[in-house]
Amino acid sequence: MKGVVFPGNRQLEILDFPDPTPGPGEVVLEIKASGMCGSDLKFYRPVGGASSLGLGDLKGPIIAGHEPCGVVAAVGPNVPENQAKVGMRVMQHHYRGCGVCEHCSTGWMQLCVEGVKEVYGATGHGAHAKYMKCPARTLVTLPDELSFEAGAAISCGTGTAWGALHRLDLQGDQTIAVFGQGPVGLSATLLASEMGARVIALDTEEHRLQRAKEFGAAELINPQETEDVVQAIRDLTHGRGAHASMDCSSSPTARLQSVQCVRTWGKACFVGEGDNVTLNVSNDMLRRQVTIIGSWTFSTVGQAKCAEYVADREIVLDNLFTHRWKLEQAKEAYELFDKQTSGKGVIVPS
Repeated sequence: MKGVVFPGNRQLEILDFPDPTPGPGEVVLEIKASGMCGSDLKFYRPVGGASSLGLGDLKGPIIAGHEPCGVVAAVGPNVPENQAKVGMRVMQHHYRGCGVCEHCSTGWMQLCVEGVKEVYGATGHGAHAKYMKCPARTLVTLPDELSFEAGAAISCGTGTAWGALHRLDLQGDQTIAVFGQGPVGLSATLLASEMGARVIALDTEEHRLQRAKEFGAAELINPQETEDVVQAIRDLTHGRGAHASMDCSSSPTARLQSVQCVRTWGKACFVGEGDNVTLNVSNDMLRRQVTIIGSWTFSTVGQAKCAEYVADREIVLDNLFTHRWKLEQAKEAYELFDKQTSGKGVIVPS
């Protein structure tokens, strides 16, 4: 089979790999949709690729893609039928842990006390290929009502937004400011508005702000065209500030604003990876009783609940995707994605 590899320095190769065979406790998926995530660029851009980031002893080229969705094509020994069977429509939770510790046993394999054994698409073969091998315990059922593309979105970006919204305990009578309207932020805008909350969407790109409006945002703010972002949010909330905020941008400035823009007793959630933030602890946090939360992806349980919510509410996640690519078009796809001027892309290998 063919698989997409990031050798580094913004290069991409499509190499030949043997079709995988499942071992004990494993399955092979036939990938129907493999989402493109901003995190992929961390491996696509640096000289040396993933191996330059200290992600362990990588042996040979690794197939990219950590938003897998497809059908079970083969099942290895010792896999119960109620866990996986051929033809089952599934998403995949893209981490492998020990499987038995307090975190793994509750579906949080990325928090494994022994350290994550594999991150699929980074240190283990991912979904930018026709087939992908993984432990059966990492599978999450895809509701029949949802497309494979929707399942790919929930497998990282949309699931991450869902997890953060629940960490914030967002309620329908509240206002949330969402900083950054890339795929994760746009998913947060969509889900929060569906939950009944009022969303203030922020981004420096006008086309992303217009997408946010289409996805349910009540108010739009472009920080590059706004003299005082925090005051603008207070002006929209009777002078008090938002009940909650979420930063999906990774910008130090946006992170600071996301803390400062919430009201007394408000909550701010950091979702975007990387970079730093500097706070005045007394003024920004302590003396306003502000809670700051870090939220990293989701559990298998959360992933399943997100999918059920999207199915039950008939939310059309497919509209998140602005570009659809064949596997052989992966080079063109990532060259465009690297510019960060487009929406979300998905690779359809088969």
